[in-house]
Amino acid sequence: MPNKSHFNNGLRTLVQQARDGIEHSSAVHVRNFDKTFHAVYIQDAVKFLKTVPDSSVQLVLIDPPYNLELDYWDSFPNYLDWAKQWIDEIYRIMSDNGNCVIFGGFQFQDLKQGDLLEILYYIRHNTNLRLINLIIWYYKNGMSAHRYFANRHEEAIWLSKTKKYYFDLDSVRVPYSEEAKKAALKDKRLRPENIEKGKNPTNVWEIGRLNGNSTERVGHPTQKPTEIIRRLVKALSYEGSLVLDFFAGSGTTGRVCIEENRHSIMVDSDNSLKRYFEMHRKKMSGTSFKHGVEGIFGEEAKLHDLTVGEISHHVIAKLTEDYPQLTFRYRQSIEKKKSMRHYKRLTQILDKPYL
Repeated sequence: MPNKSHFNNGLRTLVQQARDGIEHSSAVHVRNFDKTFHAVYIQDAVKFLKTVPDSSVQLVLIDPPYNLELDYWDSFPNYLDWAKQWIDEIYRIMSDNGNCVIFGGFQFQDLKQGDLLEILYYIRHNTNLRLINLIIWYYKNGMSAHRYFANRHEEAIWLSKTKKYYFDLDSVRVPYSEEAKKAALKDKRLRPENIEKGKNPTNVWEIGRLNGNSTERVGHPTQKPTEIIRRLVKALSYEGSLVLDFFAGSGTTGRVCIEENRHSIMVDSDNSLKRYFEMHRKKMSGTSFKHGVEGIFGEEAKLHDLTVGEISHHVIAKLTEDYPQLTFRYRQSIEKKKSMRHYKRLTQILDKPYL
């Protein structure tokens, strides 16, 4: 019996559009950004989300606590009641072509723990978010078990706001082996140019967990490999777009966004996020970036208030150069709340994400 997937009318339409040079309605024209902005907030996730403007985030990428009582931030009397509060905000803050990825697990035997099945059930029955894929992260190294089959995978759900979600498959294709490439070129159903690009990585990803000796390690107990985060960031967001991680934990999302030229906001209730992210930045110190990076991080934040006056003069000089039709004046002092209010208005006028 023929494989029905080969007769998918929607897929055939997309292929024909591509051949005719017709863009899909979800296509995005990416602007060039000289700099990316990155912000770190030590704050409760639910409280922070209520301050985020509507339709402002391209990718929500989160690995929430699983209620395993690993630390104070991983313990909730009623996990689902707590999770509902941030789930209900996600749809509102996502852009129309935006995406959301939530890591979790189906393997928990105790409903008290953060079972992704419970989260998915709530999403399917109580929100307008659309399930696009279930992603399986498979790894060979893990803990042994005697009363059940040892677990060797974790799950993540990919959700969208609308049917016109952004997805860049070409950016994450996996190269064929020489043998597999020869076989694929003989398959008349496959286009040679796509074979050269590589194959779809599918929704099962074999990526090793970080062991204690990994150079990526910064000390967080549930740190994810950069390879997983990078694949999601590249496929589900575009350069210059905003990625939000409100359970930022190890700060890996911010590191990947710097390397992939995305803006990022990282939020966590644990103050250790600053230290972890500073460690990521030091690990990246040898990296040559194609784009500038701006933000206030770690120990440098303590020097911020001391250097505001000096920075202001440079900012005014730059603004005067870039906007000669406007007049700028220097003030000796200004309240932080007032400066942020004016900055928010300016970024809205310039149609840039407010960080």
